[in-house]
Amino acid sequence: MDIRVGSGFDVHSFSEGRALILGGVRIEHPRGLLGHSDADVLIHAIIDSLLGPADMGDIGTNFPDTDDRYRGARSLDLLRTVGGMLKEKHWGIVNIDAILVCRQPKIATHVPAMKQNISSALDGLAEERINIRGKTTEGLGFTGRDEGIAAMAVSLLSRD
Repeated sequence: MDIRVGSGFDVHSFSEGRALILGGVRIEHPRGLLGHSDADVLIHAIIDSLLGPADMGDIGTNFPDTDDRYRGARSLDLLRTVGGMLKEKHWGIVNIDAILVCRQPKIATHVPAMKQNISSALDGLAEERINIRGKTTEGLGFTGRDEGIAAMAVSLLSRD
């Protein structure tokens, strides 16, 4: 059996006039995140954590921000595509563990919907194999100053 671990990291700054989408959930907040797609920082980190250990590049290689096909794209759709790519290469997802780093918004109440969205995008990956939690930086750094949100993810893949 081939077992591989992958890590992903992403960051987006806040921007006026955009919806805040995290884990595919639209969250009421005065600002959204700036990006070429819907700027779902959580899904972007998860995508990189899945592509890396399967030796399939990264999110920028597969969905470049220079390609207008991905302008305004739903990150959950990109994750669904990555799930299909993994299946083609016979990779299975054992689990995903992710952290959103921000002072606002509070994450905990949105986690069940995020897990459901990710599970659905990954062809029914069991929700108990997906962990998401929010952390603050106690007022330090760009996330502590409410300038943006960072996300980290670790995924474990297996293949027979």
